[in-house]
Amino acid sequence: MRYSKMFGRTRMEAPADADSANAKFLIQGGFIEREAAGIYNYLPLGMRVLTKICDIVREEMNAVDGQEIFMPVLAPRENWKQTGRDETMDPILYRTKGAGDHDFVLGPSHEEIVTPLVKKFVRSYKDLPLSVYQIQAKFRNEPRAKAGILRGREFGMKDMYSFHRDNADLDAYYERAKEAYTKVYKRLGLTAYVVEASGGAFADSHSHEFSVVTPVGEDTILVCEKCNFAQNIEIVKEGEREKCPKCKGAVVEKKAIEAGNIFKLGLKYSEAFNLTYTDENGKEVLAPMGCYGIGTTRMVGTIVEASHDEKGIIWPASVAPYQLHLVSITAGDSAMVQKADELYDMLRKKGAQVLYDDRDESTGKKLNDADLIGIPVRVIISKKSLEKGGVEVKKRNEKEAKIMKPEEVLAML
Repeated sequence: MRYSKMFGRTRMEAPADADSANAKFLIQGGFIEREAAGIYNYLPLGMRVLTKICDIVREEMNAVDGQEIFMPVLAPRENWKQTGRDETMDPILYRTKGAGDHDFVLGPSHEEIVTPLVKKFVRSYKDLPLSVYQIQAKFRNEPRAKAGILRGREFGMKDMYSFHRDNADLDAYYERAKEAYTKVYKRLGLTAYVVEASGGAFADSHSHEFSVVTPVGEDTILVCEKCNFAQNIEIVKEGEREKCPKCKGAVVEKKAIEAGNIFKLGLKYSEAFNLTYTDENGKEVLAPMGCYGIGTTRMVGTIVEASHDEKGIIWPASVAPYQLHLVSITAGDSAMVQKADELYDMLRKKGAQVLYDDRDESTGKKLNDADLIGIPVRVIISKKSLEKGGVEVKKRNEKEAKIMKPEEVLAML
């Protein structure tokens, strides 16, 4: 992609109200643009990152037999009355009226849709276990949207729901899902603690959160320095916060971002919608459920919080918008412009994902923008580099640059 043609641009300064690294760098770098408090547009650079995150999540959910579906955002309010969450979640529910004066809710999650949907297709024990997921927009009327895209009023989420014959089957799948989540975060370049937590607003039982340590995090977790066991401080009694309950090692408090959560829902929603199946003995049995959520847009912000420096973002290669950032320093020399264009075309034809800064800007502006945008590999082509035998290559997370031939750059990628 030629940067001169790209929709969205870097800014000289971050927005005055940017209250976190992700808000600062994603807006200043031209990844997102604020529409209103907690509501953002995703520009081409941001969309490429988000798409790669969704693809990784999708692959790992498919690997544990998840089947992708797509459910409506607009849900009949009577479904929410049926589960009682019309009242318990009243402060954050967005409501609207449809034709015929029908009441609807903009879904903050989809238990009220997926349970009656699955009920239409599950008849016998032979239909279970079953796991379905979607990657969809969610809406929560947060009283105070903050921290950029970490806490928004509209956001993207992967929510998966599993349905089982009994609790033993649910327990086994829950462990598979937990392992799948660990793989997701590793592929996203994140170190996530598996944290014991309370069920919160979306479940009545204990759950597990996946927390990434960062100073901007809203949660406080207790991490064992010996065995890495972690708990949300909210579930630990005051007098039990000094030692690990598993190995009795010392624990430390850390601020963290909740990067995902999983719940054993049990029969809460199956009872509300009478989701039953016929077992081997012909008896009608309620199907226990599990719920597994990852905020896909929140992951964009979480990665930035976990991987940046004073100059800008440092994207992991797995989700970077492009593999390399090609910067041409031509000083108005038409022959050099042609050489830079030829290198760009060659790299693209060989399959490399390239952001090509072909703008008529100063060298300092181009290099500062490259650091801000944070693509893993920067390649400079200039008269000076060619005289040294190739192009200047520098990785975003390293200080030293070296001269390489274009073929060596491709081999490195």
